[in-house]
Amino acid sequence: MENTFTHTAYVDFLKQHRLLGSRDVSTGEVFLPPKPVNPVTYSDQMEWMEFSGKGVLKAFTNIFINGTAMAEAGFNRTNPCTVGVVKTAEGPMISALILGVNGCDPGSIRIGTPLKARFLDIGEGETQKTLLAFEPENLAG
Repeated sequence: MENTFTHTAYVDFLKQHRLLGSRDVSTGEVFLPPKPVNPVTYSDQMEWMEFSGKGVLKAFTNIFINGTAMAEAGFNRTNPCTVGVVKTAEGPMISALILGVNGCDPGSIRIGTPLKARFLDIGEGETQKTLLAFEPENLAG
């Protein structure tokens, strides 16, 4: 695997539907998105680590007025997008789109819900982007 812990490398792995972060070889601490240097010890002895894609919802919000890309994806005032903070099974937390929940009924969304990563390919050709999302584990295929 490539040894450069950059945002570009992280996005390239997402395009492959893989969730990778970095791990400090000496302490075992893991980072997502990947970091080239441990911010506490300043060690640059990092290696790639593939995440399981499992996590738990720690916080969320529903967004009713979206930017252009999300509006083009079908999110609007009657179909809000839900964005959450997910604590991965490996420890780090990351924000991501939360799918398979009813954003119009926040009471139906529960902190602590087990989640599974899902990769969304948006667009086509050179403009295609892959977004990291999560959905309740019981919905994941």
